[in-house]
Amino acid sequence: MAQKCVHQSCGKMYTDPEEECHYHPGPPIFHEGQKGWKCCKPRVLTFDEFLSIPPCTTGKHSTTDLPPTIEKKEVDPSDAAVPSKPATPAPEPSRAPVSAAQPTATPPPPPPESESDDPSLEIPKGKVCRRRACGHQYDGGSRENEKCVFHPGVPIFHEGSKGYTCCKRKVLEFDEFMKIEGCQTKDRHLFIGSGKKKGGNVGGEEVLETVRHDFYQTPTTSIASFFLKKINKDTAKVEFAPNQLSLDLTTTDTPPKRYKAVVPLFGPIDPAASSFKIMGTKLEVTFVKADGTSWPVLRSDEQRTGEIIQVGRAGRV
Repeated sequence: MAQKCVHQSCGKMYTDPEEECHYHPGPPIFHEGQKGWKCCKPRVLTFDEFLSIPPCTTGKHSTTDLPPTIEKKEVDPSDAAVPSKPATPAPEPSRAPVSAAQPTATPPPPPPESESDDPSLEIPKGKVCRRRACGHQYDGGSRENEKCVFHPGVPIFHEGSKGYTCCKRKVLEFDEFMKIEGCQTKDRHLFIGSGKKKGGNVGGEEVLETVRHDFYQTPTTSIASFFLKKINKDTAKVEFAPNQLSLDLTTTDTPPKRYKAVVPLFGPIDPAASSFKIMGTKLEVTFVKADGTSWPVLRSDEQRTGEIIQVGRAGRV
């Protein structure tokens, strides 16, 4: 009788107890936008890349060893000297008392660019469906009567809660998150798509279409983090305009990664007073507000969460 292996990154159905199992024995680690496993070194930025990290351990399948719970990584040494949230200045007597700001999380990049497999391309046996939470493997047989149950939205982790943007269910544990059943159905799986890597490689550089970002704010500033490791400080270009931020960032990787974008800001800023600093895992930008209003989101083209974010310090009634 076939049984399902519970090892992390395996999850295969097996009948031979002596069959090799490739898995991650350590728990997942999510910290400052980075994702990886405690048992090995690779760290990535997007959730899809995290799921693609090759297993580092070979053993035997198991149905009883429960996956370890998620752990938080200790502070990166390169960021150790920088507080995660600067002290919020006390309001002036004339200001209305308001509550402290909360970080606003931004979902990871969007799903694959193609909605169907290129019929001219061969699908390798054992290829896993690319749609989130599906997990179906191609067995080389007929593709008639397929049914793909998946999440069209992206994963969102915020203050311990885990779920998808496309449905309401939220859980606390990582293994429970991995078991959240898809909320949408298609009649075909997506194994290879167009066969083209999103972003692509141009002139020897890996072009990134997006990077994860988040932000928090004070009464006079908004502080944003763009998570990209190993940014080359000598070639980085960060330009401020009254209503937008222009970025052209390359990394010291081989081959280098490049992220180039124009970020439309929710509110007007003072370009001359705004500043930035490059750290080991991210670019941190401090926008000085031109009008002192609260920003519900960082980008003007982002969907608002509906949460009212106030800044400053709560006063006594």
